[in-house]
Amino acid sequence: SDAMQAFRKLLGENDMMAYLAMMAPRLVELRRVLKPSGSIYLHCDPTASAHLRLLMDAVLGAENFHNEIIWCYKTGGATKRRFARKHDTLLFYSKDANHSRFNVQKEKSYMAHRYGFKKSHFQEDEKGQFSWVIMKDWWELPAVGSSDAQRLGYPTQKPEALLERIIRASSNEGDLVLDPFCGCGTTIASAHRLGRRWIGIDVTHLAISLIKSRLRDAFGAGQTEVHAAEYDVLGEPKDLAGAEQLARTDPYQFQWWALGLVGARPVEQKKGADKGIDGRIDFHDEHTSRKTKSIIFSVKAGKPGVAHVRDLHSVIEREKAAIGVLISMQNPTRNMRTEAAATGLYESPFWGKLYPRLQLITIADLLSGKRIEAPPRRTSVTFKRAPKAERAKQENGRLDFTADDNGGETE
Repeated sequence: SDAMQAFRKLLGENDMMAYLAMMAPRLVELRRVLKPSGSIYLHCDPTASAHLRLLMDAVLGAENFHNEIIWCYKTGGATKRRFARKHDTLLFYSKDANHSRFNVQKEKSYMAHRYGFKKSHFQEDEKGQFSWVIMKDWWELPAVGSSDAQRLGYPTQKPEALLERIIRASSNEGDLVLDPFCGCGTTIASAHRLGRRWIGIDVTHLAISLIKSRLRDAFGAGQTEVHAAEYDVLGEPKDLAGAEQLARTDPYQFQWWALGLVGARPVEQKKGADKGIDGRIDFHDEHTSRKTKSIIFSVKAGKPGVAHVRDLHSVIEREKAAIGVLISMQNPTRNMRTEAAATGLYESPFWGKLYPRLQLITIADLLSGKRIEAPPRRTSVTFKRAPKAERAKQENGRLDFTADDNGGETE
């Protein structure tokens, strides 16, 4: 409370003050759930690192501060007004500095493996053996570039190497890792790969849909039972009553959740400027050509009508889409179905099948297991797929894994 009052006096009412007011109670709760041996790593950029350092001192205690870790990378634009900004900050605290867990040997092994350290990077003991490594508080790790195999298109995506280094340093296999702002799920994917239990939290159904796709691609069908990602999703609608409540309270979250039911990618547009398209599925459907075709989606939380069907038909023609789908909370009328049927059929050149070009489907249909009529999903290129993680060998009672991503890491 004292810290927040001081911030208010210093900063006044602005975006930074609002951000700190949002973070303060969350940091209090994170401290509450930490075990005595637990640690917290808070990632931020230089615009907020000084403020957050003071806030974390107030919540966790300055005596429990360990490091300000500088994460360096090469990406980022240059400017004539200042030095190029090429780093972010990790603030490393624990609940109790005297009992916190820090895996020195794992950190040494990780650094030697990843960076190929030689004798010049270690100190030698009396027997001439390497027993220690200077663990610096700046980490040179590449950010997720546009051509990176890890890249999923999420704006704040972090590299798995960054999260793996944090997880290895401050937890053991079987420990619980929590990411309360999990975004596209890099923390939980890394934690699962390293044999930790995990909890991920995010406020948008868009993020949750992306994480489920990521876990399915990396650890899902075709993997061993030991490696498969089994999890529960709490907080999203499980039945029609839950869907109706979400549609009433937050139509945009309802839209993202509904698109997740069919595996569609939401269109990144500002509210009210989606041009009649809420989401899409891209796929290939030619014998020789790699031409990308699309299924476009319109989602209606309220009562649908014939005008919505006609609008979608116009969008299909404008976008030259293969198929259009109207997802609605309420059942379509007979006139809507007649209008949709008049749109005609899409013929798949690859599969030789016919599919309705404009389809009407309800949330009740989707929850009961009904799916859109379209070419098989193995031709889909909607989301960039996360690299598939494969089981490697078991040594000393533990499992090591490698990521099949053309140069992925093995512990």
